[in-house]
Amino acid sequence: MSDNDGKKTLGLRGGARPGNVKQSFSHGRTKNVVVETKRKRVVVPKPGASKPGGGATPSGDPSRRPAGISDAEMARRMKALQAAKARETEEAAQREAAEKAREEERARRRAEQEAKEREQREAEERARAKAEEEDRKRKEAEIAAQRAAAPAAPAEPKAAAPRSPANKPAPAATPRKNDREREQRGNRGKGRDDNRRSGKLTLGQATGGEGNRHRSMAAMKRKQERARQKAMGGTVEREKVIRDVQLPEAILVSELANRMAERVSDVVKSLMNMGMMVTQNQTIDADTAELIIEEFGHKVTRVSDSDVEDVIKEAEDDDKDLQPRPPVITIMGHVDHGKTSLLDAIRDARVVAGEAGGITQHIGAYQVKTDSGTTLSFLDTPGHAAFTSMRSRGAQVTDIVVLVVAADDAVMPQTIEAINHAKAAEVPMIVAINKVDKPGADPDKVRTDLLQHEVIVEKMSGEVQDVEVSAITGQGLGELLEAIALQSEILELKANPNRAAQGAVIEAQLDVGRGPVATVLVQNGTLRQGDIFVVGEQYGKVRALINDKGERVKEAGPSVPVEVLGLNGTPEAGDVLNVTETEAQAREIAEYREQAAKDKRAAAGAATTLEQLMQKAKEDENVNELPILMKADVQGSAEAIVQAMEKIGNDEVRVRVLHSGVGAITETDVGLAEASGAPILGFNVRANASARNTANQKGVEIRYYSVIYDLVDDVKAAASGLLSAEIREKFIGYAEIREVFKVTGVGKVAGCLVTEGVARRSAGVRLLRDNVVIHEGTLKTLKRFKDEVAEVQSGQECGMAFENYDDIRAGDVIEIFEREEVTRTLD
Repeated sequence: MSDNDGKKTLGLRGGARPGNVKQSFSHGRTKNVVVETKRKRVVVPKPGASKPGGGATPSGDPSRRPAGISDAEMARRMKALQAAKARETEEAAQREAAEKAREEERARRRAEQEAKEREQREAEERARAKAEEEDRKRKEAEIAAQRAAAPAAPAEPKAAAPRSPANKPAPAATPRKNDREREQRGNRGKGRDDNRRSGKLTLGQATGGEGNRHRSMAAMKRKQERARQKAMGGTVEREKVIRDVQLPEAILVSELANRMAERVSDVVKSLMNMGMMVTQNQTIDADTAELIIEEFGHKVTRVSDSDVEDVIKEAEDDDKDLQPRPPVITIMGHVDHGKTSLLDAIRDARVVAGEAGGITQHIGAYQVKTDSGTTLSFLDTPGHAAFTSMRSRGAQVTDIVVLVVAADDAVMPQTIEAINHAKAAEVPMIVAINKVDKPGADPDKVRTDLLQHEVIVEKMSGEVQDVEVSAITGQGLGELLEAIALQSEILELKANPNRAAQGAVIEAQLDVGRGPVATVLVQNGTLRQGDIFVVGEQYGKVRALINDKGERVKEAGPSVPVEVLGLNGTPEAGDVLNVTETEAQAREIAEYREQAAKDKRAAAGAATTLEQLMQKAKEDENVNELPILMKADVQGSAEAIVQAMEKIGNDEVRVRVLHSGVGAITETDVGLAEASGAPILGFNVRANASARNTANQKGVEIRYYSVIYDLVDDVKAAASGLLSAEIREKFIGYAEIREVFKVTGVGKVAGCLVTEGVARRSAGVRLLRDNVVIHEGTLKTLKRFKDEVAEVQSGQECGMAFENYDDIRAGDVIEIFEREEVTRTLD
């Protein structure tokens, strides 16, 4: 502590004992003594230093403050004193306000408690008054009933109740009243809890329910209507409500009654009057239901089961809502003509390296952005003949077809097929002549060969654009993209992105960990995460969208290919995806389509008449079947393999696909294969551990394939083994009978001369008489002189005897032949 004079003052430390003088300090000529007590530190002035009571005054008079205190210190102490007083005043005010609030809260609670008790007392009084009133009315009714039942003769004096002039009851009635009052007073305290509960209204009491059953609003309205009719003094026939009843092809009796808003018992009774003994859970046909509806006076509206699909009917878009969209380009061509390699060069990717056998087995969908900023959507379709349907679907969803033809190979069968698909789809075509960098390339030969199929390129004065490209060197890729952009500008492709999405399934597969996955090309609208959709016989909700780069996106607009997750099953490649408003609509449409497909399959394989049934049984008896089970990685490959299997066979043998599916080979597949005696073919899939163990135990063969060529060849070879061997005859000689001899123990023996070829003992023979076959059989003996020989050459004589045949004459001719079995194969 320092004062204005710069003199230092020393105080007592905490370690000094109370009451002891710790230090003295001087101020001017006087000395003060500092004494430290137990509670506070006191500065005791020395006698004569200042006047008694000369402490500091509120005015801060320097003559009256203790010695050694500067003006600043005195001002600080005064401020501290004022602040302490202010705090004390504020705390006192807060305590007073809190006490006042507590008092008010207590008063409010007391008032609420009193009001509650008052309401309870009033409710009890009302209940008691109501009970007394009901008791009084009941007794008055009883008295009135007794008086009405009494005879008209004058009653006995005892029965007549004397009344006072004031019309008050006689004292004879007083005991009854007193008994009632005493009973009420006795029950007043006993039933207080019941009366307290009786004042509360429950939900069951409000709705008129008994137990757990509550009346509906319709029941309450009917009750009010009956009460009103009763009050009016008669029954009023309520007005009949005529309804439009939608009638499908078949309907439950209970559902029919519900749609007509009639009682089920009335509908069942009406049906029984028509001679139909049915219950409410049975189904009736539309014609019978129509008679019932007309009998009840309602109107019939016939609907079909297919009307459930009306919710996804395509709506016409206004021209103002249409916006430009990227073109969809399909790459088509023959096997190994460089389709995927050309697309790799455009995308700067390496897809062909991952394809088994160097051929594309699936449909790939990609988006490419050119240097000029134009976005293009490409579909890469397989070129093998087994994938005809997949290429057909590619042409159906595409805007432009790029026909890839190898300059060193010219036009091939799948090239012709691609041309036919493009023409059937009525889409423009661009010819890309690939592999022009090879030494044997001849682009002009390709252009000339295309003329045979009515494809005239621009160099041949036609309208079809042609570009010479090389996927290896990159030659002509820029010109190809310019040709595609030019063609898309001519087409003026537009779509409405602000509507429910519609698209086509390019490919579908069952992915481990992600479930069913479909590659969808959005054709119209915008597909967003969370949309509910139906696709073919499946439905679902979009759980995730993944683009061609493997990135998750929130939405996909027109001409954008995406992988869709969230399906309840694997759809067929080529199915149309439509977004619906509710999941119930999507499920109903999917169930209808599934049932329709099941009925169609049943109708296709069913025999409707006895003749058809017998014919089908006869055909099945004469035809050998090779049953197989097939599992593939994606739906498109499975469909293509099944179609290839159906083409294998002839009138004697055929391949029957017992089951085809997508995903790994499971233990269920092994069980089905064992029961049917069929092998399991896996295309780019494998069997799980339990399936492998079960197959080893039960001896079921599982074969794996990654190239469709090998699979088709193996199945064809196996089916060929079911063909019966072809028996071919080979003529080896002729012999002429010169003389007939009778030999004891042998019979007739023909003395012959071999005129042509050779005669063998093991060969078959035919006996010709006047060039007519009269016997066919085998030789019993072949002798030359007296020795049995195996064969006799031409120009030599021999003796022959037929097995079980003796009608031989001189001049007959013996035809000698051998039979050989030739193994047949399927083409």
